[in-house]
Amino acid sequence: MGTDRPPVLVILGPTATGKTEVAIEVARLIDGEIISADSRAFFAGLDVTTAKPTPHERADIPHHLIDRVPLDGEYDAMSFRRDVKRLVPQIVGRGRVPILVGGGTVYLGAILRGIFEGPAKDRSFRKRMEGIPTDQLHRRLSAVDPDAARAIHENDRLRIVRALEVYESTGRPISAWQREAEPLPYDFRVFGLKRDRDDQRRAIASRVDAMLEAGLVSEIARLREEGLLSDRVQAFRTVGVKEVFGYLDGKLTGDQLREEIVRRTRSLAKRQTAWFKREKNVVWIDVTGRSATEVASEIIRGWEKSDRPKDRNTSS
Repeated sequence: MGTDRPPVLVILGPTATGKTEVAIEVARLIDGEIISADSRAFFAGLDVTTAKPTPHERADIPHHLIDRVPLDGEYDAMSFRRDVKRLVPQIVGRGRVPILVGGGTVYLGAILRGIFEGPAKDRSFRKRMEGIPTDQLHRRLSAVDPDAARAIHENDRLRIVRALEVYESTGRPISAWQREAEPLPYDFRVFGLKRDRDDQRRAIASRVDAMLEAGLVSEIARLREEGLLSDRVQAFRTVGVKEVFGYLDGKLTGDQLREEIVRRTRSLAKRQTAWFKREKNVVWIDVTGRSATEVASEIIRGWEKSDRPKDRNTSS
């Protein structure tokens, strides 16, 4: 390869661009193992809700970090970075290709751009934040760290509090610390999947319909009844969970449930797309109207001719 850095294939893109199917096809053809960068597939139990690969697919191709933590557990970007750093040498040592796949921007950023580990959790600070509405916390963050506020969704309470905590502890914005972070020392070959806007909207709607038909409501209802899923856990922020809770509590009709999940998924895809556009050295592939096999073949051709990152054709 002309480099002592292990090569890692990355397949990223917004939700509903067919990353799972494409990655599995690529893995079959180049003898790869998949490392999931789906921010919600890390949680055990949310199978339909996160459209995880089927048991058959996972038996056929090794998948890592799916069901990594219990449903009521926590998993952050630094934990993901440590796991990837552990897994890549193991996969390479088996003579196989590590394939990092997903749309989790925070987690991918920890790998491709680097991450600031930061100070330990300050329990007293977090206790003081508990009674403050999330929108107020976001405005406070905008005042002290506008870059972080723009990057963090206004409803993402966990990350907002963490950014404020870092500022409180260090006297310096978390965005400034993050700019000094380093990516992992691997030879990343990054391919991004995208769709035509109208096709993307149709794909999202079709995906939501398929999830509802596959038992999305019953899955979430069962997990709530078992006491594993509540609004106090990190996994509650998964698209679909809050909406199903509303449906189960009689606040949404069946049609409204579908509409809300579609709307929120489109919003997620929009944020993901904006983040990915800022990522350098991505070979973008339009998957509109194409099969997973066709897209996988194009990725493999690019993979095989990319001896070094600088040799890649890149675009944004």
